[in-house]
Amino acid sequence: MADAVVAGGGHLVAPAEAEALVWAAPRDPALLAELLEAHDHLQWVQLPFAGIENFIDLVDDDRAWTCGKGVYSEPVAEMALALALAGLRNVGGYARAAQWSGPRGRNLLGANVTILGGGGITESLLRLLQPFGCHVTVVRNRVTGMEGADEVLGPERYVDALAGADVVILALSLTPDTDGMISRSELEQMPSHAWIVNVARGRHIVTDDLVWALQNGVIGGAALDVTDPEPLPAGHPLWSLPNCIITPHVGNTPEMAIPLLSERIVANVRRFANGEPLIGPVHPHLGY
Repeated sequence: MADAVVAGGGHLVAPAEAEALVWAAPRDPALLAELLEAHDHLQWVQLPFAGIENFIDLVDDDRAWTCGKGVYSEPVAEMALALALAGLRNVGGYARAAQWSGPRGRNLLGANVTILGGGGITESLLRLLQPFGCHVTVVRNRVTGMEGADEVLGPERYVDALAGADVVILALSLTPDTDGMISRSELEQMPSHAWIVNVARGRHIVTDDLVWALQNGVIGGAALDVTDPEPLPAGHPLWSLPNCIITPHVGNTPEMAIPLLSERIVANVRRFANGEPLIGPVHPHLGY
């Protein structure tokens, strides 16, 4: 990240001398708050992750804020596709088996896919889904067409988009409006064979309600790269459910993320120096 600042034409200096801050401690909002209070002259803060829920109380209109939105779209979209295929084709069940078993599974080919969220991950995922000939419904805040989407609905209709979906993929920001948006009543709207894939944030789903739905066959299964709580404690019911696949928040690994974030830092440092619009702006009133 330091090299990226220099590559973008910036100079590494102490906070007292800086005009901008590239923040590299995504889980330490208290330290950032302390630094900003001591150095209120800073004009721009670059956050490392796409999700800003840890910093939402700090984001304001007094300075420019940018985050990693769009940076990790490609690897996370790839992970979403992998989890969807693994769920539908019973890869998790076969991987757990200790003996030869019978055939199970459904096609992603021609499936009805609903994606909650219309950002960079969804844009990448729509491209990856094209060879599968899916009917794709996207739910997003701005009801505008997206290449590869058959339908785009507003957020007030997200429950409608669950009915009839073979796969529901969560790829949206965590805000007060989306916290707990998938609970028992929403899960009951999904077909009994449907899989839910979460590559966004664990708190989008009410965990206890998901456990109930999986135990009672309300939905076909869940493939989760994120959980609530996170990390998911050893012995939690989700670990032992045969229709649940869990990966440890590896939609993008450090090996994937660091080069991608570095590219964003290089670009934004150059833009900041030239007075150009920054990439990945945070909108305080929207919460992302």
